[in-house]
Amino acid sequence: MRNIFLLLMLCCASVHLFAQKKDLKPRLVVCTDIGAPDVEPDDMESAIRLMAYADQFEIEAICMTVGWNCDPYPLEWAEYLTKVMNAYEKDVTKLMARSKQKKFVSLDKENGQQQIGYWPSPEYIRGRAMMGSTRAGIKVIGEGNDSPGSNLLIQLADEPDDRPIWVASWGGANTLAQAIWRVKQTRTPEQVRQFVRKFRVYTITDQDMQYSMRMDRAYSSHQWLRREFKDDLKFIWDEGTWQLQCDLGKEHWEEHEKYIQGKGALGTEYPKYKWGVEGDTPSFLYVMPNGLSDPEDPTQVNWGGYHQFGLCPDSLTYAWTSWKQPTYDTTRDYKRYFYPDELNDFKARMQWADEGRGNTNPHVIVNGKKGISIIHMQAKAGTQVRLDASRSYDGEGDALSFLWWQQKELGLDHQPLSIIASTSPVAIIEIPQNAQGKELHLVCEVHDNGPFRLVAYRRVIIKVE
Repeated sequence: MRNIFLLLMLCCASVHLFAQKKDLKPRLVVCTDIGAPDVEPDDMESAIRLMAYADQFEIEAICMTVGWNCDPYPLEWAEYLTKVMNAYEKDVTKLMARSKQKKFVSLDKENGQQQIGYWPSPEYIRGRAMMGSTRAGIKVIGEGNDSPGSNLLIQLADEPDDRPIWVASWGGANTLAQAIWRVKQTRTPEQVRQFVRKFRVYTITDQDMQYSMRMDRAYSSHQWLRREFKDDLKFIWDEGTWQLQCDLGKEHWEEHEKYIQGKGALGTEYPKYKWGVEGDTPSFLYVMPNGLSDPEDPTQVNWGGYHQFGLCPDSLTYAWTSWKQPTYDTTRDYKRYFYPDELNDFKARMQWADEGRGNTNPHVIVNGKKGISIIHMQAKAGTQVRLDASRSYDGEGDALSFLWWQQKELGLDHQPLSIIASTSPVAIIEIPQNAQGKELHLVCEVHDNGPFRLVAYRRVIIKVE
């Protein structure tokens, strides 16, 4: 009887791991021009960072594709992604200790829906690595440009899953453009729109071309995507955060040498920078499920930047961008603010990869609400709102410090709120009389006092009646 009970408990745990929609990972597709470290080291750096966070993202595909340094994509460069995946296989058992995961579920279940905190098997990761478009530009879109990657994108969008698919474009997004073109050949306009609406794009600059022609915006399939599907495709064109990611990495390179390189098999493969450090990483930091933002709203600042909808650098199409002032300075200021915590978080995970032990992030509970989802409240103008995070806790029992801050770009157009006891577990927000009809954005930022002083967040949106 006891054995039957244990079996039922294990089955229930497995169902719980993959069935709770509220805790599902964000779906992520990577289009990378990963290559030789003496040519393109930053993609390999970002790939290693991604593997250290494989419990946070449902990695649906890693497509090798063209970028600034390669057109066509050299097939032999695939070996560098293989090195990263081999390193993940060596480290994943130690990484699993971070979430007390004892084993992998079946590959069939992994190919379903994964819950945040689940480390996928090396077999799963290898099965999701494939070739995307090996040539660049809008002119190659069409017959003869299909790839395993574009075919998989069609399959992913057709799955009965209402989560959006985030395409992180470290190179060109040509693979997605080809998938959409293929669907256009066989489906009605409305069916094509429904297909496109499944995707979100975060592109690190525009790399669907060689570097020497980077100002020829019309050459790229990205412009076609923004123009033809302007009402259906959420497109984030990063021309602010990625540059600072590179620069800050260089400024903090000694920390990378000490805490990242050589830590576990992944750290052993982490190359030294050439142009900048991890310039592609903001594309997946943007969708990191850490309680800081809802990625569906690019104006909610997070580790991947802050973006406003407007005219693109091609002066023809519109997207969510950060290339114009004052947005450019705003996203850079936030990146500098978040970077120390972002890097410390990576250091802690690499310690797990190396030693199978380490620190974990605190858990923020605001007004009794657990989890990472945004907390929505209502209040009347001229009143006070009490925000209580005193039930927050740390898995290792570390002491916690609190900071309540306002994202001033949203709601009151930079008008500061009065936050009483902003460094205490319980804060009082004074709602201005002129805030009627506005939404005020507050963030509870919590640090532990353990190794690397790890952080966690919770966003609160107060709608003023």
